[in-house]
Formats: sequence, C-alpha cells, structure tokens
Amino acid sequence: MLESPSIIKTQPTAISPAIPVSIENIQAVITDDMQAVDAVIRDCLRSEVVLVNQISEYIVNSGGKRLRPALVLLAGGALGGVRPEHHTLAAVVEFIHTATLLHDDVVDGSGMRRGKATANTLFGNSASVLVGDFVYSRAFQMMVGVQNMRVMQILANATNTIAEGEVLQLLNCHDADISDDMYLKVIQYKTAKLFEAATQLGAIIGEASPSDEAAMREYGMRLGTAFQLIDDVLDFSGNSSEIGKNVGDDLAEGKPTLPLLHAMRHGTPIQQQRIRHAIEQGGLEDMEHVLQAVRDTGALDHVRRMAQSEAELACTAIAHLPASIYREALIELSTFAVNRSF
Repeated sequence: MLESPSIIKTQPTAISPAIPVSIENIQAVITDDMQAVDAVIRDCLRSEVVLVNQISEYIVNSGGKRLRPALVLLAGGALGGVRPEHHTLAAVVEFIHTATLLHDDVVDGSGMRRGKATANTLFGNSASVLVGDFVYSRAFQMMVGVQNMRVMQILANATNTIAEGEVLQLLNCHDADISDDMYLKVIQYKTAKLFEAATQLGAIIGEASPSDEAAMREYGMRLGTAFQLIDDVLDFSGNSSEIGKNVGDDLAEGKPTLPLLHAMRHGTPIQQQRIRHAIEQGGLEDMEHVLQAVRDTGALDHVRRMAQSEAELACTAIAHLPASIYREALIELSTFAVNRSF
C-alpha cells in the first residue's frame, strides 16, 4: 500500500460492502453549497472568446460526480463549517480536474467520457488543449484571489505532481514489466494527489489544527487511491452505459493496470504471453482471452481488496473527528468509492 507523510497509526476502520450507499444521499448534505459552487464555476468560465464559452458550457453540462469539489466542502463542514472561500476553492479544484480531462482525452484519443462524446471529438484536439490551458490558468487566477499563500502552495504543488503522473503513465504505456509499486506511484500522482489537495484545502480554510489537517490530507490520499483502483476494475468489469466510457479503454491504450499485472503474474504461461502481447501492442484483439485470464486469476477481487484496504484507512484517518453529518458523509463516500458500478 502507498505510504504518506502523515500515516495514522491505528487499525483500519472496517467498512461494510453490504451497506447500500447513494452518491445522491452524500451530495444532499451539501446541496446548497454545491449550488453555490456551480454558480462560481459558471461565472468564472465566462470568456469573450466564443469557442471558450462553447467548450466550457459543454463540459459543465456533461455531468460527472463532482467528487473533488464535494470533498473541499465536506472537509470544511467536518472541521467547523463551510465558508465562501470553500466555494471558490471547490470550483478551483474542479477546474484543475477538468483541464486534466481535456488534455487526457487528447493524449489518450478517447471518444467518450461520462456517456457523451469527448470535447476533442466534437471540437478537435487543438481546441481542447487550448481551452484546457484556459481552464488551468483561470483556476490560478481564482486561487490568487483567496490570498492565502499555503493554498497557492498546495495547489501549485498538486498540479505539478499531477503533470508528473501523466508523464509517468505515458512512459509506462506498453511496458509489461513495471512493478505494482510503480503503478501505485502513478495513481498517487495522477489521481490521489488532487483528492488529497481537496480535503487539505477544506481543512486549511476551516483553520483546522495541524493534526486535523494531516488527517484530512491522509483521508483524501487514501480515498483517491481507492477510487482509481476501482476505476481499474471497472475497465474490465463495468458496463459502458454506466461507467460513461468504453470498457477496455485502458487495455486498448496499452496501459498496464493492476488487474493486468496480477493476472500476468498468476496466469498460465499462455495467458501471461497474451496479456504481455496485449500491453505491448495495445488494441482489443485479445480482449476475450485477457478478460478470461483476469477472471481465472482472481485479479479483480485482488484489486478490490486493495481498494477496500485504502478506503478503510481513509475512514481511520478521520475517525477521531467530532460526529457530524459531514464526517458521516465522508465515511459513506469511502464505502461508495469501493462498491460503485460507475
């Protein structure tokens, strides 16, 4: 498992996979605040450039779970209350995430996200990259307005780390020999870092104690890791209409995700050879055989257990906080992260 500068040295808090958790119920805790965040998003995405407005409006209307801005609000609520600055930073975090998606879809050649055509499919790669740059730079304009140097430091470091994660992932493509630790490092950089920043920002704006800030940071990192591990599972077991993208996209791009690495280590020699070929060559020609190998080796269950462990550690990190609807929502979010189908 991944380590962090602020590991909570207690036994993991168990979360039950039998508990049905609705993302709508979690979001209901912060309905009014999320509406305020949406207003900030729409206001700050306005531009005199028509194409920027067109793509921005398309992105805003494309849905998505909005988990990262929700984490800013829930962390703030759990540590004293949500302030207007939380709304601004929640929008900033969503902008950073959106910009990375715009760039990712161009790099990966993705045609579908959130059940809709990607922006690059509709508007072209050049427009998507450039509007992604606009969204990134607007996020930095907004964070300057908060006038908090620690906030700027955390977000600047996070965006830099995310970029490093993207490059690491690019380098790992078609490499069937990377270690689990290397892949987990990519997850920590590319996905978990923004979750971590979101919860830490919620704590900082709430003027939390250093120990509570560290706990929230730990929670976000663990949750983000669990979330990405389940994304890896869903790439082989999900339903395209539910997960909002094509099943097998990672395999088609030659990405050596953890289910593949586990199946390659524990499969038969023929299965190992087919998985290696699929990673090194990309494409979906061997999809049926790869899926069978993933099932035969219990790879999906193995990765689910890893995600469960990370989610339990996330809950452990905030178990000491005062009971509140916000803390309970964060705990429920950990359950949702590992039991979701989309």
